Amino acid sequence: MTPHTRIYLIRHGQVAGFDQPRYNGQTDVALTDYGVEQYHSLKERLTDAKISACYTSDLSRCTTGADIICQAFGIEPVARPELRELNIGVWEGLTWDKIRSDWPDEWQARLSDLVNFRVPQGENLLDVEARVIPVINEIVERHKGQELLVVGHGGVNRIVLLNAIGAPLAGMFNIEQTYGCLNIIDYYVDGRATVKLLNG
Repeated sequence: MTPHTRIYLIRHGQVAGFDQPRYNGQTDVALTDYGVEQYHSLKERLTDAKISACYTSDLSRCTTGADIICQAFGIEPVARPELRELNIGVWEGLTWDKIRSDWPDEWQARLSDLVNFRVPQGENLLDVEARVIPVINEIVERHKGQELLVVGHGGVNRIVLLNAIGAPLAGMFNIEQTYGCLNIIDYYVDGRATVKLLNG
């Protein structure tokens, strides 16, 4: 069988303010108690994995979980700022209702062109793809044939998954990423990738 590198790609646990849809972006929001519990549950789920390295966004909602899970494997997580969530600019920390109310034209423009629209002082999906995918490719190359943990965000994970299946960025919200979910992607030496588990 073709050797492959396996990435266990998880989304961070539940965060404060989860009950009001908002764009946290690169704001460093705290985990809820349940969000911390989700990481402990993921640690149990991954007991039989042979994880030899971990890469995580450097935001605390990810590094906290990376620390919890990596204890089980005796490894130190490596924080990579390139794995941060999309920078949503002047909308950071705002609820969707607030944005729709105060920025109706821009809200609609983003819905109409999810890939290219850039919130003032923020990024668009192409910007995020350009910083995230090279890191994923780098760690797959560095750890050929190994099993890795990557702790990321809803938007970042969707971009990684779309890239793995060769789907366009416009399909961003055709993929669900709930708090504390697990995805599994196998990367093969011939360049193929297979998503083995999605939003599990």
